[in-house]
Amino acid sequence: MRFARTSKALGIVAIAALALTGCGAGGGSNDGASQSAGDPSKVITAYSNEPQNPLLPANTNEVYGGRVVELLFEGLTSYDPSGQSVNALAESIESPDGQNYTIKVKSGTKFTNGEEVTAKSFVDAWNFAALSTNAQANSSFFESIEGYDAVSATKKEGETEVPAPTSQTLSGLVLKDDTTIEVKLTQPEADWPLRLGYTAFMPLPSQAIADPKAYGENPVGNGPYKMAKEGAWQHDSQIELVKNEDYAGPREAKNGGVTFKFYTDPAPAYTDIQANNLDVTDVLPTNALKTYTTDFPENHLNKPYAGNSTLNIPGYLPEFQGEAGKLRRQAISMAINRDEITKVIFSGTRIPAKDFTSPAVDGYNDNVAGSEVLKFDAAKAKEAWDKANAISPWPADKTLQLAYNTDGGNKEWIDAVANNLKNNLGIQAEGQPFAKFAEILDLRKAQTLPGFTRAGWQADYPSLYNFLGPLLKTGASANYEGYSNPEFDKLLDEGLGAKSTDDANAKFTEAQEILFQDLPNLPLWYSARQVVWSQNVTNVDSGWNGVIQYYNITAK
Repeated sequence: MRFARTSKALGIVAIAALALTGCGAGGGSNDGASQSAGDPSKVITAYSNEPQNPLLPANTNEVYGGRVVELLFEGLTSYDPSGQSVNALAESIESPDGQNYTIKVKSGTKFTNGEEVTAKSFVDAWNFAALSTNAQANSSFFESIEGYDAVSATKKEGETEVPAPTSQTLSGLVLKDDTTIEVKLTQPEADWPLRLGYTAFMPLPSQAIADPKAYGENPVGNGPYKMAKEGAWQHDSQIELVKNEDYAGPREAKNGGVTFKFYTDPAPAYTDIQANNLDVTDVLPTNALKTYTTDFPENHLNKPYAGNSTLNIPGYLPEFQGEAGKLRRQAISMAINRDEITKVIFSGTRIPAKDFTSPAVDGYNDNVAGSEVLKFDAAKAKEAWDKANAISPWPADKTLQLAYNTDGGNKEWIDAVANNLKNNLGIQAEGQPFAKFAEILDLRKAQTLPGFTRAGWQADYPSLYNFLGPLLKTGASANYEGYSNPEFDKLLDEGLGAKSTDDANAKFTEAQEILFQDLPNLPLWYSARQVVWSQNVTNVDSGWNGVIQYYNITAK
């Protein structure tokens, strides 16, 4: 029996709530040409920005690097447009008990350097990713496998240095032969196979393990695309991918390649689309949210996906620690008018958040205990702020900075939030702009931001846990603000080990109740993907997680 969970309710709640238009989804065409027609050798151009890290799958956990890595690699499974997990390089993934898995890997596929993809390609890649001395951002995705504690030594309370790992490999990961992997988890987790389509679990050729630094600049994969040439990543400019002619998986490219053009502001990209100098963008300037449907009457889509936006509070900020800090977190949350911002700034293309996950994922609950703190209430916000000041006064000369990236169309809503805080709490607040999203991520990782930061999460796989564990569990890969609550961690572990999806989701909902008490970040709104494209391309659509299906785009 294969244990896996699919998201049976994926997108239904979000679509109903947003009543979004899908005009153009699947490929609007101004000249009425067939959606399947096109030049299969022509390279398309797409909006992007400089990735944060070298392009190793397990070290890429932000959207701009992620969209490249997803096209360069194929894993054991992949996700269809609705978010359902389907086998890719896996012949089968079987388990008698949800804890011990046998994975059969298809034979006969190769990396683009000619090296065969075998079971060892996965085992070596996973061990490399999990080993703490390799410092891979997604290492915590392997925490479910037995032996992870030994390879991922972390600094414990009272220790001044991180201890060396006691093992170089995961004891629960066994290579049986060229096509067989055996995996033992620390506890039964029936939905573990659902994660295997995420890029952290991709295979690696031997050259990646031998020299990861060099490999990250010129990665060799096994997906629908490959790097166009040595040095195809021109830093701060573009990345050129071309079709992998030897690929025979479920995402075969219908174009000759994708060149990702790097922008630090979405406005010029929007203008380039209008002039047919750029083919597709999934980041629109805020002022275009009112006009994009008329600017591109047949070449646009607006589609909910499994993602959300938050305002994150670094745990190291002294003003937001202790009882006073908890009151200030509540006050700021209640001082933000999410309804007004989503209507006025986003023109109704966002939904005010009611939890820490997404309505596009099975198990979503819009009435988690404590979630009333997300409702706008200026009077209660000021009352909570004053109570905090009675405990520990807010510095009279302090301005609360809100970090944001200018390449993501964030300035307008950040300014609106800052005004909410000024008007409703009587404090100074202002945006702190950065040209690149990667710059913010680096500062978050170094824990040197002076104030709050905008953040967004695009699901790796369709599960409530994916919105909670990687972001907020102690020591998790994307927990840059350093939140830690043992009770929260315990409930997540209990949810992972639950015998049914319903039982798991009940634990994850209970875990969210703790988050509403602590407010490590402030949920703002749920996401929808707006995409526009030029007259040069057709067949444009996005998937369950909001990522454009670049491989499906055809060039005219």
